[in-house]
Amino acid sequence: MKKRMAAGLLALMMLGATACGSGDAGGASGGLTPVTFVLDWTPNTNHTGLYAALENGYFEEEGLAVSLIQPTEDSASLMVASGAAQLGITCQDTMAPSIIGENALPIQAVAAILQHNTSGILSLKETGIDRPANLAGHNYATWNMEVEQAMLRSIVEADGGRFEEIELIPSTVYDTITALNSGIDSVWIFYAWDGIATEVKGFATNYLDFGQLNPAFDYYTPVIIANNEFLEEQGDIARKFLAATKRGYEFAIEHPEEAAEILLAAAPELDADIVKASQEWIASQYKAEVSRWGYIDPARWDLFYQWLTDNGLSKEPIAPGTGFTNEYLPE
Repeated sequence: MKKRMAAGLLALMMLGATACGSGDAGGASGGLTPVTFVLDWTPNTNHTGLYAALENGYFEEEGLAVSLIQPTEDSASLMVASGAAQLGITCQDTMAPSIIGENALPIQAVAAILQHNTSGILSLKETGIDRPANLAGHNYATWNMEVEQAMLRSIVEADGGRFEEIELIPSTVYDTITALNSGIDSVWIFYAWDGIATEVKGFATNYLDFGQLNPAFDYYTPVIIANNEFLEEQGDIARKFLAATKRGYEFAIEHPEEAAEILLAAAPELDADIVKASQEWIASQYKAEVSRWGYIDPARWDLFYQWLTDNGLSKEPIAPGTGFTNEYLPE
């Protein structure tokens, strides 16, 4: 664990020059408090509220100089745990092994970026995978993660299919459209990005929505996490950060076209058509049916971890309420 945390620190040093956005703050400036925030991946519409808060000066109004940086793959939790970044982004499912046991990382979720799990299995319509059971007889690009495959098995077998009849192809898919047109039948995606991309590019697809197929799979992804020591010692800074971030996401909800332009200005390498269409779609997902951006429902949070425990996927039972807090959210 110490080696992994050291790797996170090294990654941060290597990536120090790649901080994103016009509000990069290498140190305190004009009396502002510096805050480092590490993304979970390259910039996309999950992150638009952060870029909107940066561009519109919401962080500065809270007295913060915020740097948004990109991580190496799967290193955001380690960077936050090590203190290399005070806050960052991860997902509830991948958090599970990190928040229990003697080697638990000192992190917890402090806000939900989206209110529902918008991930699922995507396939081209021509494959006929229009229900989970029909994954049998086809292949699937897998990350070879135990929880991932257990979730896939669950939805297939609940629908009467045979998980053993799915050909699992170890592969990290970076371009879903290319993969689906190059011999891969099905891929786990986040619909707001890859699903919308297939729509924009004119591909007919089938989509199996995890959150709709099993209530336990409607967990929180992605979430904003914070370092526990940072929360204890600088809880006021955490509250100010989340207050500004809330304003950024509410701006993206109310002004999706303008928010898309802000994201494109920060990451001009992105496909403008996909960004604009994705922003329109995801705007209704940031808060969905709740009135308070970032709120984490304890019952839904605990339901997924109970499923992990019940299915032997957790090294030990995860107690209710473990790994998150709503304490730092603005009302």
